[in-house]
Amino acid sequence: MELDERKKKILQAVIKNYLETGEPVGSRTISKYTDLNLSSATIRNEMADLEELGYIFQPHTSAGRIPTDMGYRLYVDDMLSTREKELDKKDRKLDDKEESLKTMQEIMDKRVDRIEEVLKDMAKMLANNTNYTSLVSMPQANKNKLKFVQLTQVDEGKLLCTIVLEGNIVKNEMIQLDRAIDQQTLLKLNLLFNNTLNGLTLQEINFDMAANMADQSGELGELVSEILNAIVAAIGAADGIEIFTSGATNIFKYPELSGNENASRLISTLEEKEMLTNLLTDSLEEIGESTTGIQIYIGEETPVNSMKDCSVVTATYEFEDGVYGKIGIIGPKRMDYEKVLDALKNVTGSLDQKFGKGKKK
Repeated sequence: MELDERKKKILQAVIKNYLETGEPVGSRTISKYTDLNLSSATIRNEMADLEELGYIFQPHTSAGRIPTDMGYRLYVDDMLSTREKELDKKDRKLDDKEESLKTMQEIMDKRVDRIEEVLKDMAKMLANNTNYTSLVSMPQANKNKLKFVQLTQVDEGKLLCTIVLEGNIVKNEMIQLDRAIDQQTLLKLNLLFNNTLNGLTLQEINFDMAANMADQSGELGELVSEILNAIVAAIGAADGIEIFTSGATNIFKYPELSGNENASRLISTLEEKEMLTNLLTDSLEEIGESTTGIQIYIGEETPVNSMKDCSVVTATYEFEDGVYGKIGIIGPKRMDYEKVLDALKNVTGSLDQKFGKGKKK
């Protein structure tokens, strides 16, 4: 059922008041909070309808109401729609984030040579500015492709295999040799691997290809198989995702999350970072020029079980063509969504400017 304007305004008032106070909201509060000029009795009836429709609920008898996940979703979707209209008219600027912008620029200037340090500093800044928990992933290709392989004999018994993937991700593997290799053979091996494998993903390197390469190499077939195994392992390892987190203890600032069981589950999830990958990789394959990369998960929508009492907002930044990273904010469902969206827009814009879209202009 589509809500009429009056119900929408009352729902928005309930949600905004709950975002600010964290306390159930009663009809008397709403009568003072809105410009509807309605009596408390009328507001009570409208709130009863909203409860029946599933947008708000009463946590216990004689208490006010608080929003449900469905109520938050309607509020967030309306807010996003309004922001889109504002952005169509003019670029939105942060009104109280000059210090954040300054800090962000300092981070960019200070650590431009090391993306890991930039992202760690960004995570800390986001956690400090929002009072929520932040997480930032290292940039990652949708499917890692091999850029080139360089085989170098470092001494008679060792072969250094340098594997470079898209995004200039570099992996080094040392392979033991049972005998020395002359330069001409080494050149042939380099040509074989680069001509056969360059531009391929892990999924595209198959058994038939490996067998064919080994056959072409004659007595070096065993060595070729060993080098190929090292390349496959390097691409597979790069398909993992490195995540930096900050502000985990901010969870304890919100009573609905700080109960012993809830807090311990959340902290464990943040420590076991592989559990966070679902949050940051779900939409990577769908990213294109027409998407903003913004995702908002509310309560049950969140793909991590221990975060069903939270909201999670993620955004995408571009490191270079086809290589993306994700930034996320985790907080209570009553988080300040506008503040979070502005913070993420600011950070992703700065990263794009330094490493991605802005740099290519």
